[in-house]
Amino acid sequence: MKILVNGIQSNLRFSSAHVIPGHESCGFIHGHSYFVDIEIEGERAGKFEFVVDFKDVKKYTKAICDELDHRVLIPVYNKLIDFKDFDIETDSIFELKKQKTISFKIDGKGYSLPSVDCVLLPLPYTSAEELSKFFAETLSRKLAETYDNLDYISVCVNEGIGQGAQYKKEFVE
Repeated sequence: MKILVNGIQSNLRFSSAHVIPGHESCGFIHGHSYFVDIEIEGERAGKFEFVVDFKDVKKYTKAICDELDHRVLIPVYNKLIDFKDFDIETDSIFELKKQKTISFKIDGKGYSLPSVDCVLLPLPYTSAEELSKFFAETLSRKLAETYDNLDYISVCVNEGIGQGAQYKKEFVE
């Protein structure tokens, strides 16, 4: 059986700024009002024969949305971003997160932002494709703590009405 959670109607939303280094039009800092749709398939199980409790799915997803909301999303593992005092080959993302100011260059343009205004993501890009994978991977780990009856989770991160990217993560036994 499959369950669906509509991000707009369930208030699974966040607004963030990001940049896609090297992209012709998305290579400038810009923002989106995102919403997140979720599909989960699995066997009905437990006392109430749920596939998964909607309350859990919405709570975990909302927590991720809240972390990203009103922040600048920075893909730490993008080779076109040159961070000050950080080498992606040798340094830990946790060291970068300790800095009070995140300073970096993209194609010679310098940026310096308070770290509290940023979310440093272990991603190569902050595209809808990578964000949908990030949500699916994060949610699958959290749901696996409680549920052993799930086949897959599919997450669509929408950059606005009519355009988004969907990633499907299979649960393996």
